[in-house]
Amino acid sequence: MEEQAKDRLHAFVEGEVQGVGYRNFVFENARSLSLTGWVRNRFDGSVEVLAEGPRSYLEVLVDALRQGPRSARVSDVRTEWQPAQGECSEFKIRYI
Repeated sequence: MEEQAKDRLHAFVEGEVQGVGYRNFVFENARSLSLTGWVRNRFDGSVEVLAEGPRSYLEVLVDALRQGPRSARVSDVRTEWQPAQGECSEFKIRYI
């Protein structure tokens, strides 16, 4: 079976997304899609996500980012698409 081409998603999520379980929500969604990369809180109150995998799986993740966990209030998700670089072997939560 041929391996799917991989892309890189770099996303910034704004709104009430810190202190509401958002990073763990992203972690669980990314892991369930077998994506690699990381999620972290930013000092400005947003959440940053870097994920690599098949484009169709990354698009599923973007839909999840827009929804967020029940306690979050997402106001905006900015996305940047790039070719995958393969620098991560799994998906992790990063702490500042």
